[in-house]
Amino acid sequence: MEQMNFHKQKLYSLIVAGVALLALLLPWVSINFLGASQSWNGLRGWGLLSLVGIGGVAALSFMGNKTEDYTVEYKKYVMIAFGAIAAGALLFFLRKSSVAGGFDNLVKTGIGLWLCLIAGLAGLALSYGLIKIESKSETTTTNTGTTKITTTPTDTSIQP
Repeated sequence: MEQMNFHKQKLYSLIVAGVALLALLLPWVSINFLGASQSWNGLRGWGLLSLVGIGGVAALSFMGNKTEDYTVEYKKYVMIAFGAIAAGALLFFLRKSSVAGGFDNLVKTGIGLWLCLIAGLAGLALSYGLIKIESKSETTTTNTGTTKITTTPTDTSIQP
């Protein structure tokens, strides 16, 4: 990650936000009626809340020093942004379920909705520290033939 000049947590957050952005472009809901099919992506309704969350994660990843972990304050904002991604997908699903009523066989949920929800929840787990980022290891060989492995721990926990 040294070539990219990004801290691993910021890079992984950007990757998860990129997956969520891709999920916004995939079908979120499709309606099949009398042989005709119509589908819509997530760039409408509550899906726009997910788009705002994606923008928040991207903006916070580029703010400050990119080679260091999120500060405690920024980490809280990143968690809010990932929560917005997940909440937008969840609210879209709940609204779809309430509007469809008994026509569940006509109105189907698309893969983009589920992928966006999973990306939002994974980003929350990553920023909260439930998904640990491995520590960086360096291997050096000395003149005597012994190998020395040094590790640098990566702290992803939130400090009060």
